[in-house]
Amino acid sequence: MSDPIRVLLADDHAVVRAGIRQFLEQADDIIVVAEADDGQMACDLIAQYKPDVAVLDIQMPKATGIEVTRWVRAHHRDVGVLILTAYDDDPYVMAVLQAGANGYVLKTASPTNILQAVRDVHEGKSALDPVITARLMNQIASRTGSDQASFEKLTERELEVLTLAGKGYTNKAIGVQLDISDRTVQGHLAKTYQKLDASSRTEAVMKAVSQGLIPAEIAD
Repeated sequence: MSDPIRVLLADDHAVVRAGIRQFLEQADDIIVVAEADDGQMACDLIAQYKPDVAVLDIQMPKATGIEVTRWVRAHHRDVGVLILTAYDDDPYVMAVLQAGANGYVLKTASPTNILQAVRDVHEGKSALDPVITARLMNQIASRTGSDQASFEKLTERELEVLTLAGKGYTNKAIGVQLDISDRTVQGHLAKTYQKLDASSRTEAVMKAVSQGLIPAEIAD
């Protein structure tokens, strides 16, 4: 049996943390290794425990989930970040994705969906709540549609890599599919992010879908 997914849980409401922890630890493959009630404590505990996935609320004292996400990306890139929040406002979603979060799920989601989001983030996949996916794609389309011609064209290989990334494949799995190394996959994704002016895998996929570069069904 593989090692359990080690999770840090950060939320400034103790009752909310207790409820989330209860159903997370009912899963055989997940264990909560630490809890934080503010953003600064979340950063300190991430540095101490180096969890597989940090599950963060957005609005927290001392540092927001967005600020913690930026810090994680700067200092602990191997830690997956899943935002679990009651806020579904577009500016929050875009700010989180631009900060480099791997997933954004609403607290109204079912425990089953939240558990799956934790697993997806741990596997290197994107996890975006279906409630906000369509609206987010529309916003990205409205922002990028008029500037579409200004984006540098993606190569055939970059499109192949991004399509597989959108289907949830990890860098390693993409490499196996295309018979290239993990490092080459990472390089293609980095160039794709730059060309699409995207800060994360999810944002890049959404922009590519909105421009008709890759099939829309992979983002469902």
